[in-house]
Amino acid sequence: MPMKTRYRLIYRGERGRQFYCVDSETGRRFSLKTKDRDVAEQIVLAKNQALRQPALNLQIAKAYLAGTDNGVTTRTWQNAIESLTSTKLDANKDRWQRVVKDPAMASLLPQIIIETKGEALLHVMKIGTVSTNVFLRRLHNFCVDMNWLPWPLIPKRQWPAVKYKEKRSVTLEEHQKIVAAEVNPERKRLYQLCWHLGASQGDIANLKGEDVDWENGAVSYTRKKTGVPVIIHLGTEALNLFKDLPSEGVLFPYLSRVRAGDRATEFRSRCRQLGIHGVTLHSYRYAWAERAKTVGYPERFAQEALGHNSKAVHRAYAKRALMKLPSLEEYEQKAAVLADTHRGAAEVN
Repeated sequence: MPMKTRYRLIYRGERGRQFYCVDSETGRRFSLKTKDRDVAEQIVLAKNQALRQPALNLQIAKAYLAGTDNGVTTRTWQNAIESLTSTKLDANKDRWQRVVKDPAMASLLPQIIIETKGEALLHVMKIGTVSTNVFLRRLHNFCVDMNWLPWPLIPKRQWPAVKYKEKRSVTLEEHQKIVAAEVNPERKRLYQLCWHLGASQGDIANLKGEDVDWENGAVSYTRKKTGVPVIIHLGTEALNLFKDLPSEGVLFPYLSRVRAGDRATEFRSRCRQLGIHGVTLHSYRYAWAERAKTVGYPERFAQEALGHNSKAVHRAYAKRALMKLPSLEEYEQKAAVLADTHRGAAEVN
């Protein structure tokens, strides 16, 4: 069946005997600025072919791709995000399920992947949030990796930069205020452990009594987000926090069952009551990393404690936390004292 042409030729003799082109979709008419019928016909033919060629190329591409993937002509972004979500677990799965509900994604999800243009993705990111940008990029790359897209719709260098809001850590004074004001024993202990462990709220909420190694003064657990085992050695103050908690089973029977968003809401509400702004439960990780950097804790130790890919560690050790460096004079004085000590010990012997 021949494709319907969008542009057609008309002749209006009463207006200087010129030929006009009419857009059948918009009804708009414009002059071809010629009185020669052959020239006018060639112009209109060229305009129709210019529209027809991309559509024809797409049909040809679909025919070839359908030979190896029979879903290429019907697979939508909705299908893609459902397939990607099915590969995730726990908190990551919850995040992707929320992405589907993002209003900015509504116009994209029903579109067939192979027919989508890059402009559609740019529009979604324009009206969306930072989270929209991050997850749409991952979804797009997933489709490329699965060969559902023969090529990237947006080149890597052309993706809009992800600009996160400024984040800060919880200060010691703020932490003390929060703990003093919290009347719920479970939440109070959760905040205290967040301060000492620097772990995510989800990992701490799911700790068990068996995770505490009293003999070696350590706590071990597996990060829910990455599946990487973590062992953190604690001081006396931090270990004492576990004495009033169960020695077996989950340490936080209630908080381990609620959603991470509910725990975050409770914390935000408490901070609002105290006039503390700009922090979340995740700010405890930033606080831990910055405290480590400030006192000269080796970065590799911080990475072992929070994870080698932890943004909190990279952020703190890159530029955020200022470390007070001792003067050379102090080091010289300490070296002299140490030398005198060794000399005195040698004389005694």
